[in-house]
Amino acid sequence: MKTIAMKSHLPMRSLKPLSFYIGAALLAPFAAQGADLTESANESLEVVEVKSLRQSYRGNVKVKDLPQAIASISNETLEITGITGLTESLELVSSVTRQNDFGGLWDMFAIRGFAGDENLPSAYLINGFSAGRGFSGNRDTSNVEFIEVLKGPSSALYGRGEPGGTVNITTKKPQFQEAGYLKLTAGSYAQLRAEGDYTNRLTDNLAFRVNGAHEDSESYRDTVDKKKTVITPSFLYQLSDHTLVSYELEYLKQEADMDRGVVYVEDKPFSYSNFYGEPADGPVKINAIGHQLEIQHDLSSDWAFNAGISVRTSSFEGSVSEPRWYDADNNYVVRQRRYREFDAEDYSGRFEFSGTAQLFGLQHNLLIGGDVYEYELDRLVLRYRHSGEEGDGADAYAIDFDNPTYRNDLPEMGSNIDDLEEQSGQGIYFQDQINLTDALKAMFGIRFDKFEQDITNRLTDTKTSISKSYSNPRLGLVYELSNEARIYTSYSEGARPNSGVNSEGTGHEPEESKSWEVGLKWELSDLGFQGTAAIFNTEKNNILASSPGGDGSTEAIGEAQSQGFEVDMSYNLAADTQLSLSYAYVDAQNSKEITLWDYYVIEEGAPLGNVPEHSGSLMLRQFAQVGDYQGNGGIVIQYVGSQLGDFLEQDFYLPSYTLINLFANVELSDNLELNLNVNNLLDEEYYQNSYFEAWTMPGAPRTVKASIKYAF
Repeated sequence: MKTIAMKSHLPMRSLKPLSFYIGAALLAPFAAQGADLTESANESLEVVEVKSLRQSYRGNVKVKDLPQAIASISNETLEITGITGLTESLELVSSVTRQNDFGGLWDMFAIRGFAGDENLPSAYLINGFSAGRGFSGNRDTSNVEFIEVLKGPSSALYGRGEPGGTVNITTKKPQFQEAGYLKLTAGSYAQLRAEGDYTNRLTDNLAFRVNGAHEDSESYRDTVDKKKTVITPSFLYQLSDHTLVSYELEYLKQEADMDRGVVYVEDKPFSYSNFYGEPADGPVKINAIGHQLEIQHDLSSDWAFNAGISVRTSSFEGSVSEPRWYDADNNYVVRQRRYREFDAEDYSGRFEFSGTAQLFGLQHNLLIGGDVYEYELDRLVLRYRHSGEEGDGADAYAIDFDNPTYRNDLPEMGSNIDDLEEQSGQGIYFQDQINLTDALKAMFGIRFDKFEQDITNRLTDTKTSISKSYSNPRLGLVYELSNEARIYTSYSEGARPNSGVNSEGTGHEPEESKSWEVGLKWELSDLGFQGTAAIFNTEKNNILASSPGGDGSTEAIGEAQSQGFEVDMSYNLAADTQLSLSYAYVDAQNSKEITLWDYYVIEEGAPLGNVPEHSGSLMLRQFAQVGDYQGNGGIVIQYVGSQLGDFLEQDFYLPSYTLINLFANVELSDNLELNLNVNNLLDEEYYQNSYFEAWTMPGAPRTVKASIKYAF
C-alpha cells in the first residue's frame, strides 16, 4: 500500500514562534501522540514524502537565529478568540496599534509607531507577495494558517514596507488527506457568518483546498451594514521528486457603508450610534481577485530555487457623505459628499536562490534574489462641498448633531480628482548569515532598487514623472548564550516609494529610514516559557500627510522618530494553564518643527497620531473537563493608552481604555465544537481611532457571539 504524507509548509520551528505563540504547549501532547502513531504506521506503509515550500525572503536561516523580533499568531488563537479580521488579530502583538481605517473599509495599523501612507491600506504580504497596494477590502482570516509580524526595518529585503515591521500572512495549503470543517456563527447586531474549509488529494501528486466565508451583519452604528464574501481555492502539485508547484486564487466581494464615526465635541455625551453620513448613498462596493503561482526546485540537499508571480486587481466604488466640522451655534454637523472610483492592478514577480556554502572555513547561509512589480491606480473623485464656514443647514449640507435626520435630496457633485498613477520597481537583494563560531552569527544584507512613477492629471492635462534608485544595507549579530537563549542586535536602512503629488503637482521623494534594535530571545521548552524582548530606535523622513483642502494632494511633513521597548512572551503556569503577555512602550514623535499650508505648525517633539505610549494584552487560557466534555476557556485583557487623535491639531487626545474579553470552547463530540465569545464584557465606552475630531470612531459596546463547528 502506498500513501502520501504531507509535511507542514514550513519547518516546525517556524510554526512555533519564539516571541509569541498562544497555545503552543497545549498542542505538544497531541503532536507527540501523532508522531508516535505516524511512526508506527510507517513501519507497514510505503510513504512518499511531499516536500514543503520554503518561505520567501527567509532562506534557510532558522527563526531563532534571525537578528530581529518575530511575533506569530496561530490559526488556533484566531479561532478561540473569535477573531476573523486582520486588524483585530494584530492587536494581540506588542507595538501594533490601530490607525484610521478609511471608514472601516480597509485594514490600517501602525507597527512601532509608523503606519505608512494614510491614503492607502497598510502594507502587508501574503505568502511573501505584496497585498497592500490595491483596495482589497478587509482581510478575512478564513484561509490564514498563521500571521507573522517581523519587527524592525525589513525593507532591506522586502522592498516595500514600514521600518517598524512587516506583516506576512501564510495561507492554508492543500493536504494529501481528506479534512475540512463547516462553521456557523451568530452574534450581536444581527451578525451571521458561515465559514468552511475542505482539502483532499486528487491524485498521488496533486492536492487541492478550498476555503472561504460569507458574513452579513449590522452594526452598533445606526444604519451601517456590511456584507462580505471570500473564497480561496488552491492547488499543490508535486511535479517531480525535487519540484513543487503551488497555485492560489483569492476572490473577495464586499459591500459596506463607509462610516467615519462620530464628531467628537468636548462636553457632549458619548455616543456609540449617531451616524452622520447618508443611508441614501448606499454601500461602497469592493471587488478583488488575486492569483499566486509559485514553483520550488531543490537543487541539492540544502540549496533550492523558488520563484513566483502574483496578479491582483481590485475596484472600489461608491458615494459617501462625510462630516467636516461641528457648528456649535446651530448644533449641527456640516458635511461634504464624495464619489470615489478606484481601480488598481498590481503585477509582481520574485525569484530566489538559497542554501549553505563553506567559504574560508566558515558556514555561509546565503540568500540571493530579485523582484519586480508594475502597479497602476486609476482614481476618480467627485465632490460637493459647502463653500463657506457658516450657513443654514440646507446650504451647508448639514445634519442635526443630537438627532440626525436623513434626507434623500442628495447634492450633485463636481470633479475633484481624476488621475492615473503608474509605478514600476525592480530590486535585487543579497543576504549572508555567517556562523563565525558555534555561538556567534553575523548577518549582512543589501538591496538595490530602481523606482519609476508617472502621474497623469486628467483635470489639468499634466503629467509628473519621477525616477529614483537607492540601496539599503542590513547588518546583524546573534550570540547564543545557551541552547535556550540568544541576544541579538541589528541595524538597517530602508526606503519606500511615496504615492501621489503635492499641491504643485510634483511627485515625492521616497520615505527613508534608519533603525537599530537590541533584543533577547528565549525558549525554555521544559517550562513552557518563551518570548522576545527588544529595545528599538527608528528615524524616518519624507512622511506624507493629506492636504486638509481635500484636493487629493499630499505634503511631506519632515522627520519623525520612534523609540521604545517591547516584550512578547508565553508561560505555562500549570499543565492545563497558559499565560501569554505582550507589552510595548512606544515614543513616536515629530523630529523637526515644520509649517504646513502656511497655518499648521507642528513642533519638534509632537507625538504622532493614533500611537499610544503604552499598550499591551494579556491572555489566560485554562483547559478542563466537565463530565464527559472537554473544553477550555479564558480571558483576554487589552489595554491602549491615551493617544493623539489628530496630528495637525495637537490638543485632541483619545483617552486610554481597557477591554476585557471572554472565550469558551466545548467539544460536544469528536467532530462537533461549540465556541462562545463575549467582547468588552464591562461595556466600556471608548474611542478606538481617529483621523481628526469629525472622524472619530467609537469602539463597539459589549457584544456576544456563538459558533458551532463540525470538523472531519
